[in-house]
Amino acid sequence: MALRRARRESEVSTDSLSDIMFFLLLFFLILSTMVSPNAIKVNLPDANPKPLVQTGEPIHLTMTDARKYFVNQKETDLNGIENLLKAEIQKATLAKKEPAIIIHVDRTLQYQDFIDVLEIGNKLNVKMVCATKSSNG
Repeated sequence: MALRRARRESEVSTDSLSDIMFFLLLFFLILSTMVSPNAIKVNLPDANPKPLVQTGEPIHLTMTDARKYFVNQKETDLNGIENLLKAEIQKATLAKKEPAIIIHVDRTLQYQDFIDVLEIGNKLNVKMVCATKSSNG
């Protein structure tokens, strides 16, 4: 008499697997809502990773939190900025160098004060760049 072993069919229990999948789905749903709930999608322009070629010495325009304005270390008021910038731009033009203005603005200054200075630069048709500090340390 031949003894025959009863074969057991192998099954994979999917109960625990479905629990894990449910928790993963729940985790990613919660995480995706927390990543950027108020983000505004903007198509940003491409930037040139190469350093900019500086032609000549830049003109430094500094704006302090006390609303004091300096053009290359010379103190002036908002009305005198245009005349000082014209003189500095003319010096750079005579030296056959393209003038560029670097604006150093105190972070507590009102936005309108910054816009007023940008309008002066736009009126003089000169390149203006705002100086910032690195945020990664």
